This record gives sequence, C-alpha cells and structure tokens, in this order.
Amino acid sequence: MSKTQVSFVPESEQALNNPSQLSSFVAVDWWDPTTSSNINYDPSRSLQCISRVKRDMLAIYHDPPPGIFVIQDEQDLTLIHALITGSFDTPYEGGFFYFILRCPPDYPIKPPKVKFMTTGGGKVRFNPNLYKCGKVCISILGTWAGPAWSPALTISSVLISIQSLLTEKPYHNEPGFERERCMGDSRRYNEIIQHETIRVAVCGMLDNDYGLTIPKPLVEAMNQAFLQFYDYYESTIQKKLHLSGHYMQDPFGEQRGSFDYKKLLDRIQVIYNRLSPKVNTLRVEESESVEESASSSSSQVDSE
Repeated sequence: MSKTQVSFVPESEQALNNPSQLSSFVAVDWWDPTTSSNINYDPSRSLQCISRVKRDMLAIYHDPPPGIFVIQDEQDLTLIHALITGSFDTPYEGGFFYFILRCPPDYPIKPPKVKFMTTGGGKVRFNPNLYKCGKVCISILGTWAGPAWSPALTISSVLISIQSLLTEKPYHNEPGFERERCMGDSRRYNEIIQHETIRVAVCGMLDNDYGLTIPKPLVEAMNQAFLQFYDYYESTIQKKLHLSGHYMQDPFGEQRGSFDYKKLLDRIQVIYNRLSPKVNTLRVEESESVEESASSSSSQVDSE
C-alpha cells in the first residue's frame, strides 16, 4: 500500500533488516496510529475533533454498516476499534478482520490513521492493499493513488472503503494485474486467502494467537458470529481436505508454506465446543435480564 501504484513501501521487518531502507521506513510510518510519534498527541484535543468523532460514532450506531462493528476506546475517544467480517461469496467469508483507527486533532480536516491488526503477527498479507506491517492502502487515507480525503467523509466511509477491498477476486486489486499474468492465478490466490482467513482471521483471532488487546464487545461479537458461520467453516474445510500438505503457490511470490486443512478442522471443532455453551449461557442471561426489566416495569405500572 503505497502512494504510487507500482512501488511497495518496505514493510517493518524488511526495513529493520536492511539499513539502506530504514530511512524510507521511518519517513512513511506517519500512517501508523500505534507508533509513539502518533500516539503522543497534545492531550488538549480539538473540540472540533471530539465533536465530529462523537457524531460519526452515533451515525454508525444508528445505522450500522453490514458486517462492521465499532467501539470507542475507554481511555481515548479518538481511538476507534473496528471489526470487519468477511462478506459472503468471497475468500474472506466468515473472517474477523480487526483494525485500529485514530483521529488526529485536526480531524476531519485530516483523515484518521488506520492500522490492520489481523496479520498473523506480521506474517500474513491478506490483500494487495493490506500489508503485513498493518498499512492500509486506500486513497482517502493518503496511502494510495486516487481520490483524496474530504472533511465530508466519515469513520464509516473509511471502514466501508476498507471492506470493499475484501472482494471476490482480490488478485485483481494489485495494479497491473487487472488481467491474470498466468491462467489460474486468481483462483490460486483465492485458495490461499481462504485458507489463511480460516487459519488466522478465524482460529487465530478466536484463540488470540497473536496477543491482540481486543475490546470485550468485539470479542463477544466474534464469538457469536463464529457459531453462525460454523457450518460454512466446516463444509469449506471438508471440501478442501485434499489440499492438505500441498504447497501454496502465491502468484505474487510470497512464501506461504503449505495448506493444513486437517489441523484447521480440529481447531474449529475445539473452538466450537468451547464457545457453544458460553454463548448460549450469555443469551440466557440476556433474556432473563430483559424479562426482569419488563416485569419491573409492569409492577410499577400496576402500583400506579
């Protein structure tokens, strides 16, 4: 995800291992909301920023975009945690993709800074526009060529734009790859992304393999969605078991390793057995709470 369509910004591990690229890396990490240079904002946030963030969040709560969950950080109202679920009929289906957004003091004059957190610990690239280092490349963030940010855009606009990257054929998101270089490349790329979605964006997220600090409401949303998607996970894995042990042939030259659907089948079954009673208990508690509230309201009406 770079400002030009033909060159790639060195990712963190590459830059740190190559001193000649270090200055380039330092110069472009302005996009990262988790770096110290971007975290230590002046505590006297602009009233305009705070007011606009609240308005954006209210709009999302009143009319939530399908497949997108957001919550403000408890300590910093300008820090937003977002979860995007992969859309149906895409290789991302059923995946849980976690993002952190931070609105700068001059928001909405300037866009939020965004980092993609579901990267398998910085090892998995899910899309030509989503780097392993967490950089999100879309033009409205200033990280990709195209239409620039406008103050009329919102947090919802950013998240919907990111969601639109998770397409049926993400291979073609790469500039210059509007047509396949080799026949079958798009299908092979989809096979890899589908496997990695279940491995990293489902199992890895539910088991928190990568030590992410995800707000509890988003974790609960993942838990419930996992059970809803479970039949899809299981049927998909069953159909792909024959690929286990086969090397992933990434058309972009990424070293991906081998498919391991047999292990994924075991993992989703373990997660299902762990979450099923927990989610059912939560639903019962919520139902009882609603019933108690209704009963209390009814008693007050009767006494009046």
